[in-house]
Amino acid sequence: MIHANTRASTLIEALPYLQRFAGQTIVIKYGGNAMVEESLKASFAMDITLLKQVGINPVIVHGGGPQIGQLLAKIGKEAKFIDGMRVTDSETMDVVEMVLAGRVNKEIVANINRAGGKAVGLSGKDGGLICARKLQLEKNSPELDVPEIIDLGHVGQVHAIHTDILTLLEKDRFIPVIAPVGYHKDAGQSYNINADLVAGAIAQALKAEKLILLTDVAGVLDNNKQLCSSFTAQKARDWIANGTIAGGMIPKVNCCLDAAESGVQRAHIIDGRVPHAVLLEMFTDEGVGTVFSSD
Repeated sequence: MIHANTRASTLIEALPYLQRFAGQTIVIKYGGNAMVEESLKASFAMDITLLKQVGINPVIVHGGGPQIGQLLAKIGKEAKFIDGMRVTDSETMDVVEMVLAGRVNKEIVANINRAGGKAVGLSGKDGGLICARKLQLEKNSPELDVPEIIDLGHVGQVHAIHTDILTLLEKDRFIPVIAPVGYHKDAGQSYNINADLVAGAIAQALKAEKLILLTDVAGVLDNNKQLCSSFTAQKARDWIANGTIAGGMIPKVNCCLDAAESGVQRAHIIDGRVPHAVLLEMFTDEGVGTVFSSD
């Protein structure tokens, strides 16, 4: 009886969140260990299926860096990074597109469908979803009067998001699963784009209720390695300025801030290593990560 009461209390705790988010769009960037460990892959698929079943509209954007690296190693091609970004020549871009839009995307679709959902795999080329342009990386050099332009090849940035195909899928109760490959129709080029940035851009374009980034850390930590559960934009920028937020967490935080200040109600960085992390963040009072708001 005690166990039954605990389950009932959990459902009752979720009720106001279910009511609040019904009919809303949630954009989730899926990556890290949650895409690697079999148990976490299964729990994520169940989370997404449940969200759709209760009337919430999840949109998934996924990464795939480790899988790309594995295939490049198999074919004997050395991976090169500059400032954390993969240098992507034409051959590497072929591999990126093959892995992201092919193997990884279809595995996620299959997992969600196996859990009872109706997922559809897309890349940014489908329906003109992600219009991209070449990313220009500038580096200051003391020997030069002007910044040095670094050519990263087929590394892109989001120029525009066309949401027509996502709207059609939502009406038919499908779950979009998006590989972060963009396309420049005039140049006729495909581009590899950071999945966090694609997720943020899609969340803004859809006026999503939430943007959720799954990571391999608990969230944003203070100097004592304790989780900070909520941030305003000003507090986050102060922590970046004083070095509390540093390294690879900076672009993720900036992605959340951009989304929160562009109409997305809340942006989250959560621990994808926790089973059912998405449900715990959305439907419990404590959550499992860090939430950002514009105010």
